Amino acid sequence: MPKSTYLDNNMLASALTNTPFTPPVTVYCALYTVIPTISGGGTEVSGFSYARQTVTFAAPSAGQTSNTGTVSFPIASGSWGTVVAFAILDSLSGGNLLYFSSLSASRTVLVNDQVVFPTGQLIVTES
Repeated sequence: MPKSTYLDNNMLASALTNTPFTPPVTVYCALYTVIPTISGGGTEVSGFSYARQTVTFAAPSAGQTSNTGTVSFPIASGSWGTVVAFAILDSLSGGNLLYFSSLSASRTVLVNDQVVFPTGQLIVTES
């Protein structure tokens, strides 16, 4: 799974130059209609009751981890468009992109729809 240049640089500095990196206490899942790149960007869903959601992850094993609980986004009060990707960020708004991935299948979110990721469905890998 791709990770951002921001996270790459901090991990390299921490591992190879003894430069401390303080990981975020809380991370958030965001939905995108245009997938971000390693430098950021993309088009995050906005409006119509959308908000990033807190997500917790299990201890990594074999280079991967997954969410430890259900991640439920608010019920859409209007169309969110076609969601094609998710990302993990370090802030409820703005902040730094950490990891991102395409969804296995894009999903058009209309009024009264809700996006839910059951436990274990958001898989983050280190490659």
